[in-house]
Amino acid sequence: MFFVRSASARDIPAIRDVLVDTWRATYAPFYGAAKVEEIIADWHSVAAITANLNRPGGEFLVADDGKLIGGVAFASFAPGTKTVLLHQLYVRPECQGLGIGRDLFAEIETCFPGAQELSVEVDPGNEPAIGFYTAHGMVETGRTENCGKGQSGIPALIMSKQVSG
Repeated sequence: MFFVRSASARDIPAIRDVLVDTWRATYAPFYGAAKVEEIIADWHSVAAITANLNRPGGEFLVADDGKLIGGVAFASFAPGTKTVLLHQLYVRPECQGLGIGRDLFAEIETCFPGAQELSVEVDPGNEPAIGFYTAHGMVETGRTENCGKGQSGIPALIMSKQVSG
């Protein structure tokens, strides 16, 4: 059984493993192995994970069964707004379907007092993720041509839901 808890510095290697394994399994068919490795090196480096873990006002969670980190979630308020941006919610491929994503999502929804909206960017071809977020009350509210950081050139759907934080 996995329990959701706040992440700490000791979890960084396991968090990186979840991100690397999930990105390779999920996104290589969309972007190709080379692009995925480039994104992993940038977005999911130890330095990037550490920065997110230490981000003021952010919440970084892990699903832990005592032996394995099965999933991770990271969110923060969009600057100057009451919108929470769900930057990451990933579950190891071999742990998908166990309710880990549901539990991480539910916990993120409670972590931001005063929040009015929760928003996430999703690859338009990632049907399992779109289905997951739709099942959790999110709807498409926009699109971007630059998912993630900077001018990534990666298109994404923006999905949102109203929350009462």
